[in-house]
Amino acid sequence: MGHHEDKPKWMGTVDFSGLKLKLISSIVAISGIQLLKIFFDLKDYTKEEIYLFIAVHVTFVISGVLLALMDYIASKVKH
Repeated sequence: MGHHEDKPKWMGTVDFSGLKLKLISSIVAISGIQLLKIFFDLKDYTKEEIYLFIAVHVTFVISGVLLALMDYIASKVKH
């Protein structure tokens, strides 16, 4: 396959694991921004809602760390 002018340079260097980590990183970043918005308007949310938003964000963070750890372990097993 030849080089195409519209094809990004990173496209040939990022594998499935890298894309997975980029995706979960984006989700965590979006969740963090949403959580920050909520913190600026605390009066608009109940305590339970705030705890729920925090729990969802922490779940995304833990999922990302576990995915990264699994990819790290898998790469070590291959070599």
